[in-house]
Order: sequence, then C-alpha cells, then structure tokens
Amino acid sequence: MTTGATPTTPTTAEALRARTRELLAAHPPAGTGRTEFLRARFDAGLAWVHYPEGLGGLGAPRSLQSVVDAELEAAGAPDNDPRRIGIGLGMAAPTILAYGTEEQKRRFLRPLWVGEEVWCQLFSEPGAGSDLAALATRAVLDEDAGEWTVDGQKVWTSSAHNARWGILVARTDPALPKHQGITYFLCDMHDPGVEVRPLRQITGEAEFNEVFLTGVRIPDTHRLGAVGEGWAVARTTLMNERVSIGGMRIPREGGMIAPVAAAWRERPELRTHALHQRLLELWVEAEVARLTGERLRQQLAAGQPGPEGSGMKLTFARLNQEISGLEVELLGEEGLLYEDWTMRRPELVDFTGRDAGYRYLRAKGNSIEGGTSEILLNIVAERVLGLPPEPRDDKDLAWKDLSR
Repeated sequence: MTTGATPTTPTTAEALRARTRELLAAHPPAGTGRTEFLRARFDAGLAWVHYPEGLGGLGAPRSLQSVVDAELEAAGAPDNDPRRIGIGLGMAAPTILAYGTEEQKRRFLRPLWVGEEVWCQLFSEPGAGSDLAALATRAVLDEDAGEWTVDGQKVWTSSAHNARWGILVARTDPALPKHQGITYFLCDMHDPGVEVRPLRQITGEAEFNEVFLTGVRIPDTHRLGAVGEGWAVARTTLMNERVSIGGMRIPREGGMIAPVAAAWRERPELRTHALHQRLLELWVEAEVARLTGERLRQQLAAGQPGPEGSGMKLTFARLNQEISGLEVELLGEEGLLYEDWTMRRPELVDFTGRDAGYRYLRAKGNSIEGGTSEILLNIVAERVLGLPPEPRDDKDLAWKDLSR
C-alpha cells in the first residue's frame, strides 16, 4: 500500500482496540520476548497507525495512536524505548517515509521502530553549524561501481557511538549555489572510514561526538531523494526534529518543572516570596507550552510539520534553562553539589533522573541542539510572522566561490 491509498483495514477507534487485543492474545507480553513482541506489533500495523499498511501502520488518523497505546500500556506491554531511539523515530523515519524508495522503507523502518538499529544525524560541521547549507563534506560518485565516496567531518552528533545508521548530507556539486549542490544519504556507521570520537561536555559526559568520514563508500541505493535535492530532504528532517524536541508529550506538571514543584512542596524551609512568584510564573508557562504542544500534535494529524515547531523548540530551550536555574537557586548550597563527573558515553539524556546540577548544566545545550535559538528566531520571523528576510549576498553564488 502506498501513502494516501485507501486502507483495507477498518481504522475506527473500536477496530483498533479489537486489533490491539488480538495482538495481545497472540503475543501475551508476560510470555513474549520484548523484541519479538515489538516486531509483532509493527507487523500488525500498530507501531505508528498513520503510516501505510506494511510499514508499521494502517493508514489510520494519527490521533488514533493514543487508543492503541492506552490498550498496550494497560496490558503491561513493552515500549520501544523512544528516548534511546528518538533520532530514528523523530527524524529518520518520517524522512525515509517521505523520500525513500519502497525497498528503503521496507529495509529500514521496521528495525528502526523496534529499536534494533539506532540512528544518528550527520548534519552539523565545524564550519557549517547554524548555516548548515555551507557544509563541506564531499560525496563523489563512482558511476561504474554505483557508489559514492564521502570525505569530511561532522560534529555534535548525538548517539553516534551507539548508532548503526546515520542520516547524512554531503556536497555533490560545489559549482552550484550552496543550497542546490547537496545530496542526502543513509550512512552505515560500521563501514570502513567512519571514525567516531567523543566530545566531553560541561556535564562530564560525552553524549555528543565528532565523526570523521574518510573514503567512506556509500552505495547509490542508500541515497535518499534525487541527486542535488538534499536540502529539500534535509528540511523535512529538520522540521520533524524541532517538532520532536519541542512538542514531546508530557503529563501536566511533567518534564523539568516536576522536580522543582516537588522540592517546593516537600521542603517548605526553602521557600521565599520571590522564589514563589518565579515558580508560579514558570509553572504557568510550562503548562501553556504543554498545551501548545498538544495543539501542535493535533495539527500534525492533518498534515506535515510546519515552522510552528521552531517556536515550540525555542520555548522548550528557554523554559528548560530558566526552570533549571530556579531549581539550583531554590536548593541553595545543595544546588551547587554535583553527583558525578565520571566520563560516560550514555545511550540517552535523562533530565529528570539526575540531580539539579546536571539539569542546570545540560539545559545550556538546549539552545544549540536542534537548531540554534538565533536561527529559529529567524525562521519564526520569516515563515510564521511573514517579516522580510535578512539580506543575503551568497544565495546565488557557487559554493566553491564562497569565502570560508
């Protein structure tokens, strides 16, 4: 079945409940291995119900996913650990669905969703962070072999040390303007020539990495989209990235505000009038952001993500930094303590499971990852508010002629 075709399976809420119960009867969570259950769930079309049949979905409205999730949670079924595979779920999967061949969709989506293959994002470079289109990583086609040879360096690559696959943008025609000479690839992180080095952060950990690509051979069958159209494909990834970061579903008083509110209730000796006023203001802002994220997810059910996700990601970064700062101040001397500076390479970022010092330091990265706040402000100004864009004198110049 192709995207947009009429589904052959009923997709009402009651039909999905019945289908979920059939899955649970055939694969009882208590007696079924986690991977086996997740594979069966994908094959039953209950992984992401809005995807096409045969690709983990049923062509159903996105809003009905909550019906399936509620049934499975009540039965104690395992999830696919979405925090560990967030880049695959939130960025790689929707891009592969939009631009991939049928072979690519069937090869990559199932192990991606089940969590058998972790993904990373090979976009930013030392000389191309905020201005991603200025990237210099080169990909040269060997037509006889049907392969591309890739050389370059990527940086700030989350989960590269755990990843099997990476979504990669590389320059394939330096004679074209910078936005036009880019192509998008799926890179096997286990291939010869891929070197991953840790980047130790202010937290003491190294969840980020720099990746060196030296003579990496990527088959043309792992190209996503047409040659030279990588910027359009990358924009799909970036829009989904910002929605996945800023529009995460959290319960009321969840996320970063939760430990602050808990400390306020449990430690009355820490309270002051000024801190109370700041907590009330941030609690309200966090709730507004949560409800706005819910509205954004409802809009997504009717179409593709738009620039509104940039606004949500902006809010996410600012609130995390202000809330974590309030928590450190509330705890006083305790807030200056730090749990552990051990160098680790974690599989995921755990904001609420660590101490206040970790949250405060890690939140500093929120205004950089997923698009810097400065760039996102430009996107909101131009694409949401309709303000005139900033003058640019490099958009029509060949990339090779740009000063660097």
